[in-house]
Amino acid sequence: MADNNKGPRINERIRVREVRLIDNEGNQMGIVPTLEALKMAKDRELDLVEVAPTANPPVCKILDFGKYRFEQEKKLRDSKKKQKVLKLKEIRMQPKIGPGDLDTKAKHVQEFLEEGNKVKVTIRFRGRELAHTDLGFGVLEEVLKRLTSAYVIEKPAAMEGKFMSMTISSKAKN
Repeated sequence: MADNNKGPRINERIRVREVRLIDNEGNQMGIVPTLEALKMAKDRELDLVEVAPTANPPVCKILDFGKYRFEQEKKLRDSKKKQKVLKLKEIRMQPKIGPGDLDTKAKHVQEFLEEGNKVKVTIRFRGRELAHTDLGFGVLEEVLKRLTSAYVIEKPAAMEGKFMSMTISSKAKN
């Protein structure tokens, strides 16, 4: 019979004949019949929790299950706090952008890179501008020239329909 509950099995849900038992002080009690282990846990007003179900026999520990579950969730929350989420920021412009606007856009790209984000620089072509995609390559090159920090081009400039884009990210700090 499969146990559909997520997480460890506790108390009466443990369906094996004998278990390797660890008491609430962390002492190895050896291989003990499950019923006897349950009785020991109840005498101490604690739970019998299966901590290593794949072992042969399964390893069970006598502990306060509510406290154990709280500590597991706390560890999970702490590990999520330490993760760095990478975001993809997008800067859009046109091939006929002026030098002042280009400075501003390059400054925004620089700020995004310093925050550790990836940046997708996109140029939108409209109407007859599509005949002059070389202007788009020039604008993207000009953006790269104006960046002061180290960067890596993850996806070089390429046409995608009416858009030309490239993706850059900051160089990893060693």
